[in-house]
Amino acid sequence: MSASGPENILSQRLKKRFAENALRTLRPADFSKADFSSNDYLGFARSNALLDRCGEEWVRINHAVDQRFLGSGGSRLLSGDSVYAHDVEKYIAGFFRSETALIFNSGYTANLSLFSALPSRTGTVIFDDFIHASVRDGIRVSGCRAWSFRHNDLNHLEELLQKAGEEIWVVAESVYSMDGDSPDPERLVALCEKHNAALIIDEAHSAGLMGEGGRGFCVQHGIENRVFARLYTFGKAFGVHGAAVCGNHTLINYLVNFARPFIYSTALPAHDLAAIKTSLDFSEESGFLRSELRSLTSHFKETASSSFLKSQLVDSDSPIQGIIIPGNLEVRRVAEVCQARGMDVRPVLSPTVKSGSERLRIILHAYNTREEIDKLIQAISWAVVNK
Repeated sequence: MSASGPENILSQRLKKRFAENALRTLRPADFSKADFSSNDYLGFARSNALLDRCGEEWVRINHAVDQRFLGSGGSRLLSGDSVYAHDVEKYIAGFFRSETALIFNSGYTANLSLFSALPSRTGTVIFDDFIHASVRDGIRVSGCRAWSFRHNDLNHLEELLQKAGEEIWVVAESVYSMDGDSPDPERLVALCEKHNAALIIDEAHSAGLMGEGGRGFCVQHGIENRVFARLYTFGKAFGVHGAAVCGNHTLINYLVNFARPFIYSTALPAHDLAAIKTSLDFSEESGFLRSELRSLTSHFKETASSSFLKSQLVDSDSPIQGIIIPGNLEVRRVAEVCQARGMDVRPVLSPTVKSGSERLRIILHAYNTREEIDKLIQAISWAVVNK
C-alpha cells in the first residue's frame, strides 16, 4: 500500500532531516557508562536516601488523609486540587523567598503558560537570543510583538527597551542550557526597573546549584524581590519532576484564570508533590555536593584549557560545559568515540544550536570522578585529531 499524501509529506521531511545529519532518535540511557549528559547535577535522581525520604513523606500523606490515590483525578480547577498541593506551594514559596507559588507539570508547560497568557497582542516580549524553545513557543501562541537581544548583551537590550511601548516583558535565563553562562543580575534588573518592564527569569539550571540551600540565581544575588516572575524546575538538580512559578498573588491568580496549559492539564499526583517537597528539604543538607561539583567543574576547565581543546571550549563556570565541534556529522562522530570508550556524552546538533556552533554538551555531576573527566578529555582530543 502506498503512503497517503500527508504520510508521504512526513516521510519526506524526515528524509530531509536525515540528509542534514540532524535526525533525532530515542536512545535509553546506558548506566554502565560514566554520565556526562544528564541534568542530575547533584545525583538526587539516583539517591537512595532521597528515595527513602520521598517514600516516608508519601506514607505520611496517606495516613493523614486516610485515603490512597495514585493519580490526582483531574485538573486543579476540577477534581485535581488538594490541601496538600496548597501546602507544598506554600513550602515552595517559602523556600524560594517568594510571596506565593503555583505548581506546573513541567518547566515547558510553565513557560508555555507564562508567555501565552501574560503578554497582550499589543505588548512586547524582549528575550535573550539563547532563550529556551518553550518561551519561544509561548510567545508564538500569544501573538504579541517579540524582539530578541544578542546573547547576554545588555547594551542591545537597552536599545530595544527604549523602542518598546508601555507593556514590556523581558525574559532571561539564570544559567543558559547550552553555554552554561549567566547574565549580569544587577544591571539586568536595573534596566528593567528603569524602563518599567516586567522581568521573568527562568531558573531551571540554577535551582539546586546556586544560592543558599540551592535557592537559585536570584536569591544568590539578592534580586528575588525585584523580579516579576521566577520559574523553577524540579527535574534537574532536584532530581524529581514538575515545576513552579514564583511571584506575587496577582500573577498566580492571573495564571490560574488565563494559563491554558495549567487550566486544561491533569494535576500532578500527590506522590510527585511529596517528592518535590522532600527534594527541597534534601537540598538544604547538600552543600557538600554543591562544593564537590564546583571543584570538579574547576578541574574540567583547567584540564581542558591545558589541552589543544582550549580554543573550542565554551566559556562557562557552571557544570554545563561545551566543546565546539562544527558540523552535525563531525560532532556526532566525536560523541560516538566517547560512547565507545564508556562515557555517555551527547552531541547538540543544528538546528537546536546555530549551524557552525554544534558542540558536545558536557554536564558535570557531583558523582563524576576526576579520573572520568581526564579520560573524557583524552577521548575527545584523540577523536578530534584522528578524523
